[in-house]
Amino acid sequence: MPHLSVVIPAYDEARRTGASLVALDAFLQSTGLGYEIVVVDDGSRDGTGEVVRELAWRSYPGLRLVQSPVNRGKDASVRRGMLAATGALSCFCDADLSSPSSISPGSSRRSPTGTTLAVGSRAVPESRLELSRPLHRRLMGRVFNLAARAAGLTTLGDTQCGFKAFTRAAARQLFERQRIDGFCFDVEVLWLAERLGLRVREVPVPWVEAPHGHVSALRDSAAMLRDLLRIRLNAWHGHYGPP
Repeated sequence: MPHLSVVIPAYDEARRTGASLVALDAFLQSTGLGYEIVVVDDGSRDGTGEVVRELAWRSYPGLRLVQSPVNRGKDASVRRGMLAATGALSCFCDADLSSPSSISPGSSRRSPTGTTLAVGSRAVPESRLELSRPLHRRLMGRVFNLAARAAGLTTLGDTQCGFKAFTRAAARQLFERQRIDGFCFDVEVLWLAERLGLRVREVPVPWVEAPHGHVSALRDSAAMLRDLLRIRLNAWHGHYGPP
């Protein structure tokens, strides 16, 4: 069993996946710990799966590919990858590796004893934002965080950073209960962690904003606000089971 599993959801990322995975593999090798990289290809149409498969076949034995025949969204890919991970610690990060060095297992050693979920946060003062986010993305993030707080679903400053790390037991507890299909899966997982009494810690991250993304300000903002309501309704109807 590897010490660390890194789960990467990917959709139409063939153009940058190869270079990102090579850099990530080199970085993880430098830690000296056992690891695996689990890429979940979410029904890509541009050959993302073939790029990953070729790398694994050539010289990257720690690289695994999990493929979905159809596009189901980042949430479904993360859930599938986290449940397939075999490491004692599991984390997921975006395919663009916006926060590459956050993956260092050393960060887990700096967390207080008992922490079961480390949440990368751009809101923590010690975070290093190397390339500023566009104004509309910052406004979207701020408004959404205020809405999640108002709904009583989080007390954290940043729920949407694309880096989160879990103990294996915590990952299974949370992702087996997770229900939302959409960008709000982060909020749902964090709210479930609080509901189950798991210890959550926001950690600073070095962040480089990716120049390209799949987020639409109008369409996705409306969907995210709708999903906050769905989490509350799911809880009301008992879909998450007993606390």
